[in-house]
Amino acid sequence: MLGTGGTIAGTAVCSSDNLGYSAAQRSVQVLLDGVGTVPVGIDLVSEQVAQVDSKDMDAAIWQALAARCQHYLRDPQVCGMVITHGTDTLEETAWFLHSVLPASKPVVLTCAMRPATALFADGPQNLRDAVVVATQPGAQGVTVVCAGQIHAAQRVQKVHPYRLNAFDSGDGGVLGWVEEGRVRMAQPWVTVALEADVEKAVLPSAACWPRVEIVVSHAGASAATVDALVASGVQGLVVAATGNGTIHQALIPALERAEAMGVAVLVSTRCVQGALVSTPNRPPRWPWAPGLSPVKARITLLLQLLHQ
Repeated sequence: MLGTGGTIAGTAVCSSDNLGYSAAQRSVQVLLDGVGTVPVGIDLVSEQVAQVDSKDMDAAIWQALAARCQHYLRDPQVCGMVITHGTDTLEETAWFLHSVLPASKPVVLTCAMRPATALFADGPQNLRDAVVVATQPGAQGVTVVCAGQIHAAQRVQKVHPYRLNAFDSGDGGVLGWVEEGRVRMAQPWVTVALEADVEKAVLPSAACWPRVEIVVSHAGASAATVDALVASGVQGLVVAATGNGTIHQALIPALERAEAMGVAVLVSTRCVQGALVSTPNRPPRWPWAPGLSPVKARITLLLQLLHQ
């Protein structure tokens, strides 16, 4: 079990306060001590990789987390891993780990929407459910477990600011559920392409990672944002496009100027469900990231640039 902080490790002055808390206050070992009964024959071992409010997640922590995951995935005594994480950037970390880890074993991220001091804290149950998934025979790859649901790393998104079931997998649906300590699958585990991931698993220092930013296409959009980012040295731009990959006319020449100066461009969509669909009559001007939200498309472009 690897700890990174988040609300699941947060505390508030009053047990009735579910929102006015400080994240990342309790260690992962303290959380582990509260898990309770675990499957017979399973030993739980904890390590604190970071202690941060996940809104402040950064490349250095991702690099450290990936390195520790790689270490434990190589250990034949390890059957699975659980990562405690804040909810704000959980989907990004999940997609990053999915993209860089040859995870033939389960790597399960879990979280909480209420702090550990809450009268009805959700963290302990989520943590127990994550342990169940991490020890499930046949489980593999990177998943997110929250509110009894098992989400694939590609699909999962935080869709609500405070309710307990704040995560959704869109029209792709959840992989399954954890019900009274048992896993019920709705879809197969996501197949892990080990050979394809080995190269990406070797990460240079986070200080050397390319800078990739997100530009939102919206009514009244201006080229000034793109031009300013290019002038500041950005190496990649993800466009959060409207609808099925449409981009405001004011942004298009600015993106073309950026591309001419060597900046990579990748297009996603602001829509929270579905995927971009191209047609022979309307090929995309720039590469698309079908099925990826803008924040996940940013990670994909970052890794593409990193391994060029």
